[in-house]
Amino acid sequence: MTTNHDLEPAASQAPDMMPILKRTGLIVVFLWFAFGGVAHFALTELEMSIVPPVIPWPRAAVLISGVFELLGAAGILIPATRRAAGIGLFLLTIAVTPANVYMLQHAELFNAPRWVLIARLPFQVVLLAVILWSTASRPGNSSPR
Repeated sequence: MTTNHDLEPAASQAPDMMPILKRTGLIVVFLWFAFGGVAHFALTELEMSIVPPVIPWPRAAVLISGVFELLGAAGILIPATRRAAGIGLFLLTIAVTPANVYMLQHAELFNAPRWVLIARLPFQVVLLAVILWSTASRPGNSSPR
């Protein structure tokens, strides 16, 4: 005798991969901003070299953005602050985009292959999507997981 359970598609019996993928996304975002934030302090002069000349006080810009990268990385580890930290990291990523554009426009000033500078911009779009997706609250749940 066949039951309704026997007729369910195999996909419905597969484990839900979404929590694993979201956790992986959070790990990627955490590592990206934790290492990036540390670099702002460990390699301040290098980081300052990519600040477009139109930005006043490049050292302050690098150090302040480094603080926010570290705060955001820490914030996504705490479920209660994860969403707010994700929004902050999203906005910060947009705010530092002029540095990436400046590097591409003046590639001769930097010791990086041009293809890396070109690939960095679409990668940034992917990073923005991963930040939003991995830090979003789960549907039907008011607290982020």
